[in-house]
Amino acid sequence: MFVDEVEIEVQAGDGGNGCCSFRREKYVARGGPDGGDGGDGGSVLIRATAGVDTLTELAHRKIWRADRGGHGEGSMRHGRNAQDIQIRVPPGTIVRDAAHRLVLKDLTQVGDQVVAARGGHGGKGNIRFKSATHQAPRETTPGEIGEKRRLVLELKVIADVGLVGLPNAGKSTLLSRISHARPKVADYPFTTRHPNLGRVDVDSDYGFVVADIPGLIEGAHRGVGLGHEFLRHIERTRSLVHLVEPTPDDGSDPVQNYLTIRDELRQYDVDLTTRPEIVVVSKGELPEAEREQQRLAERLGLPALRISAVTGAGLRELIFQLIAILRQP
Repeated sequence: MFVDEVEIEVQAGDGGNGCCSFRREKYVARGGPDGGDGGDGGSVLIRATAGVDTLTELAHRKIWRADRGGHGEGSMRHGRNAQDIQIRVPPGTIVRDAAHRLVLKDLTQVGDQVVAARGGHGGKGNIRFKSATHQAPRETTPGEIGEKRRLVLELKVIADVGLVGLPNAGKSTLLSRISHARPKVADYPFTTRHPNLGRVDVDSDYGFVVADIPGLIEGAHRGVGLGHEFLRHIERTRSLVHLVEPTPDDGSDPVQNYLTIRDELRQYDVDLTTRPEIVVVSKGELPEAEREQQRLAERLGLPALRISAVTGAGLRELIFQLIAILRQP
């Protein structure tokens, strides 16, 4: 199950209480106070971790609590500091305060982390209050209460290339041919229910990540189909590959289909229309593919590639064009 948004509750641990104690030994006159401090409560950290690609774990565990610190004891023994707990999330996760919708941290890189809830400091034992004029203090302080808050975690997939197009344009099939990803492929609309990521290994030193963005149809920016749910994932991509099916099952015009998706991207975020884009006619083994390639090039005034995931035609050229785009400063 792919989960890209979840609300959780985090509760840091309270600090331990300070201790009120006096030293009592047979041969030690006027032993004085010896109450130790309480330990600090554990904090809740959220950390972007390599190898994690969904928020599924958090969907099954909505409450995260750290332990409280240990109480201080006599003989100046400090209470135990509680361990912090760490919530692992994918790179690209945005952490927001649920109450005010403020962004606490955008965890874009592996290793980025944020303290979601800070543990309370331990209280002071009575030895802390000893002075020349106050030699038998009984004062202590309680441990501080740990922070508690509700958070919304939103994942925006980070990829170098985003594959866009109408359902059944061949995005998942293309991803499976150029990378090691194995997305579900079938001949009905909305086969892909969540973004799929695949890495294209060009050589031993260079590769790039491709994301298959599902569910884009007319009205996607308003929530029609699956588009509104997954359009956010395009925001992190550096370039786009727009796949156009030459013979749609519904008899629609391929050129108009291209313009429809472009308009949806513009209405969602105008910045998406300024990113480098490669227009690709998929299913190039079909007789109509060459004609539609020419129509697209004439109508758009842009070159269009023709590829076939079945025969492999055009895939090498597509990868070379993507490398050229991604290597630009």
